[in-house]
Amino acid sequence: MTRLRCAILDDYLNLALTVADWSKVSDRVDITVFNQPFSSSEAAAIALRDFEIVCAMRERTPFPRMLFAMLPKLKLLITSGMRNAAIDMEAAKDHQVVLCGTQWGRDPTAPLTMGLILELTRNIGRENARMHAGEPLQKFVGQEIEGRTLGVIGLGKLGSKVSKLAQAFGMNVIAWSPNLTAERCKEVGVTYASKEELFATADIVTIHVVLSQRSRGLIGPADLARMKPTAYLVNTARGPIVDEEALLEALTQKKIAGAAVDVFAIEPLPTDHPFRKLDNLVLTPHLGYVTEESFSNHYRQMVEGIDAWFKGEPVRKLG
Repeated sequence: MTRLRCAILDDYLNLALTVADWSKVSDRVDITVFNQPFSSSEAAAIALRDFEIVCAMRERTPFPRMLFAMLPKLKLLITSGMRNAAIDMEAAKDHQVVLCGTQWGRDPTAPLTMGLILELTRNIGRENARMHAGEPLQKFVGQEIEGRTLGVIGLGKLGSKVSKLAQAFGMNVIAWSPNLTAERCKEVGVTYASKEELFATADIVTIHVVLSQRSRGLIGPADLARMKPTAYLVNTARGPIVDEEALLEALTQKKIAGAAVDVFAIEPLPTDHPFRKLDNLVLTPHLGYVTEESFSNHYRQMVEGIDAWFKGEPVRKLG
């Protein structure tokens, strides 16, 4: 049997080969790991032109139609997760590329969301940095989240989980999304609110909707303008759901108290991005899914997916 070449993309933490057993396919596949992102689709095409199999991590490397056209050898593309907005699924089909995914076990984004809420209200990271810098006393006065109102945008699996965690902290939870009903809110045990009510009354707003053409720019200037000057915004969903220019203005002019953002319109976030200069903005580099358990789960399923494809029985096909 002719050996095929498999590329593992965006393994910037250098974990792929250690958290999963690739020996199950190494008798048929030569594996190459790419740790750094490609600068463009053209650069990706040059690097990947001899590979029949590609394993993609989340939406780090876009696969637009033009890239599929420049990769005539590509036969199998496996992405972590069961959706990837950066992959042109119709183009994959048109180029006869089998597209598969991996399923989540536990989603670690919900606990991260609560961590960001606690950082905004209790300044844990800031005070830690000051202690390590030799500062003798605290500088920031914290705020208690018990009794405050959390506004949840999107009440699917993640939004529901965040709601339960927030309630455990004693928060009142209200929710809204374009398709959300009062009945669904009742099932989860939260209160339904209109979009206008949510932004006007919530002490903290957290976003948990999927990025789509409908949700792109869902949170705009008018929504941020409704927020109380003491309120915070948290985004661990996807960057383009929030109008970044509007958020930058709201934070720069202190129209809201602050924000915590784990996702951005451009990732990695450019080093000269104005977000990096704001002292009322907590930034994390897309940590939502970044846990040892999560990576192990996805890479194990990628190995399983390659093996199944070789047997002519691809699993978890997309599209």
